Amino acid sequence: MSLIGSEVKPFAAKAFHNGEFIDVSEENLKGKWSVVCFYPADFTFVCPTELEDLQNEYATLKDLGVEVYSVSTDTHFTHKAWHDNSDTISKIEYIMIGDPSQKISRNFDVLNEEEGLADRGTFIIDPDGIIQTVEINAGGIGRDASTVVNKIKAAQYVRNNPGEVCPAKWQEGSETLKPSLDLVGKI
Repeated sequence: MSLIGSEVKPFAAKAFHNGEFIDVSEENLKGKWSVVCFYPADFTFVCPTELEDLQNEYATLKDLGVEVYSVSTDTHFTHKAWHDNSDTISKIEYIMIGDPSQKISRNFDVLNEEEGLADRGTFIIDPDGIIQTVEINAGGIGRDASTVVNKIKAAQYVRNNPGEVCPAKWQEGSETLKPSLDLVGKI
């Protein structure tokens, strides 16, 4: 069953953010746009490249009214240790959620049960707490955060412009489509 259009399920977790441990729940994902980025584990190889790339887009995402949350099945303590010991991860300013209970990973259907680790899943959640996009990659395939920025812009446009949709490779300011009987078969 697809998670698109479903509300984020309840959870409570500890996170590392800006040198502090904080509490995070599904309520934090409401009232603004959110990106939740699952990754397998701290102190690994592809993961830090993805998280750094996401950090490189963080200011742009913040300007779009988006908060970013990274999640792995590591603890918030492990996130702090990684942040303190990696030049790459020390740059991260967004919230790093620990999911040692694996509840959040199960809620988002990205838990690899055999390994006890999260798959590479990216979710865009609207201000109502509804999942708008889902992307899940195999462990060896890193993600490109610039595509998240483009998807956020498209999702925000569609939300703010009922009756319009964004075609493939849509960029902010470019033409959209208005589905209608007159458009059927003409694309």
